[in-house]
Amino acid sequence: MDIFNVITLLGGLAFFLYGMTTMSNGLEKIAGGKLERALNKMTSNPFKGLVLGAGITIAIQSSSALTVMLVGLVNSGIMQLQQSVGVIMGSNIGTTLTAWILSLAGLEGDSVFIKLLKPTSFSPIVALIGILLIMAAKSTKKKDIGSILVGFAVLMYGMTLMGDAMKPLQGMPEFQRILTAFNNPILGVAVGAIFTGIIQSSAASVAILQSLASSGSVTFGMAIPIIMGQNIGTCVTSLISSIGVTKNAKRVAVVHISFNIIGTVVLLIAYYGSDAIFHYAFTDSSIDAFGIAVCHSIFNVTTTILLFPFNKLLVKLAEKIVPITEEKETYAFLDDRLLNTPAFAISECKNMTDKMAGIAHDAIANAITLDKLYDKDVCTYVITQEDELDHYEDKLGTFLVKISGNDLSDADSQKVSLLLHTIGDFERIGDHATNLVKVAEEMHSKKISFSPQAQAEIAVLTAALSEIVEMTTNAFCNDDLSLAAKVEPLEQVIDELIAEIKSRHIERLQKGNCTIELGFVLSDLINNYERVSDHCSNIAVALIEVAQKCFDTHEYLSALKQTGDEAYNKYFKAYQEQYSLALNT
Repeated sequence: MDIFNVITLLGGLAFFLYGMTTMSNGLEKIAGGKLERALNKMTSNPFKGLVLGAGITIAIQSSSALTVMLVGLVNSGIMQLQQSVGVIMGSNIGTTLTAWILSLAGLEGDSVFIKLLKPTSFSPIVALIGILLIMAAKSTKKKDIGSILVGFAVLMYGMTLMGDAMKPLQGMPEFQRILTAFNNPILGVAVGAIFTGIIQSSAASVAILQSLASSGSVTFGMAIPIIMGQNIGTCVTSLISSIGVTKNAKRVAVVHISFNIIGTVVLLIAYYGSDAIFHYAFTDSSIDAFGIAVCHSIFNVTTTILLFPFNKLLVKLAEKIVPITEEKETYAFLDDRLLNTPAFAISECKNMTDKMAGIAHDAIANAITLDKLYDKDVCTYVITQEDELDHYEDKLGTFLVKISGNDLSDADSQKVSLLLHTIGDFERIGDHATNLVKVAEEMHSKKISFSPQAQAEIAVLTAALSEIVEMTTNAFCNDDLSLAAKVEPLEQVIDELIAEIKSRHIERLQKGNCTIELGFVLSDLINNYERVSDHCSNIAVALIEVAQKCFDTHEYLSALKQTGDEAYNKYFKAYQEQYSLALNT
């Protein structure tokens, strides 16, 4: 083996890592956060978490990315430590798929079917299809599929290069002497862990071992401890990601490494103990890429079966290593580690915006009661909610801008656009809720109240406003476009109501049935109602526009009203009848 073989080996590793990263990023985009969004819904049950962890790892081809995601989720307070245990175990099973794909390189046979299964046969075709999709496809989704295919082809080419670079080692006496040292299982585990920790990719580490096995110099006895060590080494990524996080998030990394260390110790003792008794014939036999995939899978599946019943004990062990303190932990609003998986980060931003929508709805629902029944505690509560909405907008806006810097799919870009459009409207609804508090405080301090006629008119307007806020919130949180389509007709009815209330107030003023002072208060009240209604309209229109891939609000509203849309007219007339001042004053 000369310097050129070393260069080929390093180049093959570079191709492999690049291909794996490209394929993983493409798969993550295609998944679009769908699998990740299920984390919060399915991880209440450890078995569901196990299945989900395996599924996500297979989908994005990266157990490290999933573990970092879990650290970020726990650090943000979105997920509990107990929920992450099953997912971690599942990710270890999911990561075995890569070794099975790479084992195809070792297939031997003269039949056409077997030759087609060899990566050297189908990788060029996969690469060609991928390049054509990247160059010719118009949709981002198809381009992402092209990136996945090209990434896979590059990965397999890197695997082939590494295998070719390893072949000259077979006849080198110096290499054989080095390999004999790996008959010591402790050394094998250490080398596997250290090397995997350095390159931070268990898939690449297993691939190199499979390439090394192609020389025919690696035995089962040498490979098994190395494979076990590789599973320990892959914990380095989660350990690095746990720096500077809450104690609960640190425990995620502790659970991950404890799971692999305990599994390694138990299975190492079981294997070598039984080998001492039964003297397995295969221990000194040469292992190939297929055998490594088998051993890798057996280790991860067996470890999971052994430790799955003790998932709560793993949590307790993590709490012993990272002790619980009386000091209350402050969770990150949205942890930057989530940016490693943009689709999931966007999904969590949507969840946070849903919470923001709920706070805005609650703030208005409380504020509109104050003109009838003043309550100082309610006033304080609404102001607190407005402060919380300011916090949400600031943090979400900053985080969404960071996400925008990533290479996003069309669907994810639309989601980011929708959230950036709407968080400001929800925050402004909170501002108008505090303005309504000020109106109520002014009326209370001055001991003034509206006339019975004005109160009846405001009651109708308040009922309409309450419905439009609730309708908008539900439409946004549930992505309900049919409900969003009802918002604009109601907003127009509210505008008409406000115009009519102003006109009636002027008539009462002229007749001396009302005062200018009350007129100013009424004006403040209904102007804030009108602005809340406008923000509801903005949110609903943004929902519809994003779904239709159109982002001109003025053009959309003009077209809606000028063309005489049948559904719009139907809802408009229904709301006119429902909220008629003539029937209520």
